[in-house]
Amino acid sequence: MTRLAQTAGLNDVQQEILSTVRAFVDKEIIPVATQLEHRDEYPSEIVEGLKELGLFGLMIPEEYGGLGESLLTYALCVEEIARGWMSVSGIINTHFIVAYMLKQHGTQEQKDTFLPRMALGEVRGAFSMSEPALGSDVAAITSKGVRDGDEYVLNGQKMWLTNGGTSTLVAVLCRSDEGHPEGTPPHKSMTTFLVEKEPGFGEVRPGLTIPGKIDKMGYKGVDTTELIMDGLRIPANRVLGGTTGRGFYQMMDGVEVGRVNVAARGCGVAQRAFELGVSYAQQRHTFGKPIAQHQAIQFKLAEMATKVEAAHAMMVNAARKKDSGERNDLEAGMAKYLASEYCKEVVEDAFRIHGGYGFSKEYEIERLYREAPMLLIGEGTAEIQKMIIGRRLLEEYRFQG
Repeated sequence: MTRLAQTAGLNDVQQEILSTVRAFVDKEIIPVATQLEHRDEYPSEIVEGLKELGLFGLMIPEEYGGLGESLLTYALCVEEIARGWMSVSGIINTHFIVAYMLKQHGTQEQKDTFLPRMALGEVRGAFSMSEPALGSDVAAITSKGVRDGDEYVLNGQKMWLTNGGTSTLVAVLCRSDEGHPEGTPPHKSMTTFLVEKEPGFGEVRPGLTIPGKIDKMGYKGVDTTELIMDGLRIPANRVLGGTTGRGFYQMMDGVEVGRVNVAARGCGVAQRAFELGVSYAQQRHTFGKPIAQHQAIQFKLAEMATKVEAAHAMMVNAARKKDSGERNDLEAGMAKYLASEYCKEVVEDAFRIHGGYGFSKEYEIERLYREAPMLLIGEGTAEIQKMIIGRRLLEEYRFQG
C-alpha cells in the first residue's frame, strides 16, 4: 500500500481484498493501460481477470452469489483500479449501479433473475438517463414508455451510455404517463425499464440500436454510445420494482452511490499522478541536482499530496455514511466535487513537473491529463454538486429567527 491515502478501521477481509486488487492492478493493468488506451481497445483480458476476482459481484448479497461487501470496500477497490486505468473502473461502475438499483428496488423475481448472473459477470449492466438535448436537467427527458397490453413500447434516443456495446442489461429511464394524470410533476412520471439485449453494435434486438462508439478525448477503451429505441417492446415485468412513476428516485439513488464511485476514481487517478510526479522529480536533473531538490517542485509535491489525502478522506466519509444507512447526498456531493477538482489539479501539477516530456505520448501522465476532465462532468457537473450541497446546507442550517 502507498503511504498516502490509508484507510483506518478496515477489517482483515477488506485488507485482503484491497491487497489482491492492488497486486492485480500493478501486474495486469498498469503495464498495458497506456498501450490499450492509445488503441482505444476494450480491455477484455483485464475484465476477465476482474470477473475471476469476483469484483462484478462485490456488493451483491451472498444469497445471490456475490461477496456482500460494503460500499466502502467497493469504493476503495475502485480507487485502486482507477489508479491503474480509469476506463476499467468505468466498466465496473455502470455494472455496479444497475446491480445496486436491482438490490434496492427490484422485485424478487427481478433479483432472482439477474443478480446471480451479474455477480458472475455473465450479465453486464449499463444505465441510461441522459439524452442528446439534455444533460443535468433529467426532468426534461422525452424518451417514453407506453403500455400496450402485457408489454411496454419504448421510443426515444439516449446518450452517453457507458458500456453501451458490451452490456447485456440496460436500466433505461423514460417518461411513462400511465396512471399519472396531466400536470403530474415530471419526476413523478418517470419509470426505469430493464432492457435485455445482445452485446455488440447495430440492431441488438428488434427496436433497439446501439450505434458505434463515440470518439472521445480520453476515457478510451470503455465503449460510450448512444441508444436508440424505435418501437422497442419489453414485458411489463421488466419495470424496475414493478410499479411505474418511481424511476427518477431509483436512478437518483443509483447516482448517489455512483458519485462516491466517481470520487474514488478521482482519488485513484490523483494518486497515480502523484506517484508519477514524485518519481520523475527524483530522476530528472537540472542545474546539477534532481528537480525534487528545488523548492518550487517540493511545494508542488506537498500540495499534490495534501489534495490526495483530503479527497480520499472525504470519499471514505461519504461511503461510510451510506453504509450506515444514513442519508449521504451532502457527503457524496462534497466528495465528488472535491475529488474531481483536486484530481484535475494534481494531474496538471504532475504534468508540469514532467515539463516537455509530459506532452509526449510515451509518458503515462499524458494519458491521465486527457482522462481527468471526464470526472468533472460524470455523475453530475461541479455546478450540480454545488447546488446539491448548497440546498442541503440550507436545510441543516435553517435560520430560526
